[in-house]
Amino acid sequence: MSQSTPSPETRQALRQYVLENCLFTDDGSKLQDSASFLETGLLDSTGILEIILFVEETFGIKVLDDEMLPENLDSIDALVAFIGRKQAGAATGSAA
Repeated sequence: MSQSTPSPETRQALRQYVLENCLFTDDGSKLQDSASFLETGLLDSTGILEIILFVEETFGIKVLDDEMLPENLDSIDALVAFIGRKQAGAATGSAA
């Protein structure tokens, strides 16, 4: 299988980070996993860079310049899928 299924802890860690650092709340109902960070105005370009730093430090992956795309980074769902692909690539020894 070329794509791993990220753990529920991955989703929870991302949700907690966004809730606490972007929405300044612990109310999970304020964040929909499929909502675009940019379209909803939740994050700007600086916020996306902060998310990238969090992802790299927390999950031990490197986000390459050509991976800094909305389809990888613009929602909780997108981030979870992206992290799963990166972790699967690392597990198989290929760059995902």
